[in-house]
Amino acid sequence: MKLFQRETNWLQIFIGLLVLIIGSLVYIVDRPPGQTYFVYESRFDISLYNTLPNLFGTIGNILPDFSHVFAFILITAGILSTEKTGCMLMTIFWFLTDILFEFGQKFGPDAADQAPVWFEYIPFLENTSFYFKNGTFDWLDTAAILAGSVSAYFVLIKTMKGKEAP
Repeated sequence: MKLFQRETNWLQIFIGLLVLIIGSLVYIVDRPPGQTYFVYESRFDISLYNTLPNLFGTIGNILPDFSHVFAFILITAGILSTEKTGCMLMTIFWFLTDILFEFGQKFGPDAADQAPVWFEYIPFLENTSFYFKNGTFDWLDTAAILAGSVSAYFVLIKTMKGKEAP
């Protein structure tokens, strides 16, 4: 069983980055800047909240959950150039990671207390405790994570170099 190919899959990386950018627009355009880590921590004023009309409406509530897991799966698999088995493992890994973070919001302070101390020294992860304490758990977010994971897996299979028969 071969897990890795020799070449980076740039198509997968491109699709992943495109979807990540689209999902990130929700934070830049539709949400107040104080609610989003990478917006309020930015050196520049990147928020377009109340500058542009709301772009995403109701779908903006779950689009980031879909796009994050989808993009991370495609980008990681594209870099590692995984084969079909690797694609499945990558999908399961990112699905479980995102679900863990979503459920961390359900248990707020208890989950924040379980975050490893060394997270404080890693960019983006240093915000984990705050994310758990102040985030909101939503079953629709878990459905979006599942949909993003399944969609990403099918895109990976369709964009594999030297595809195997599915």
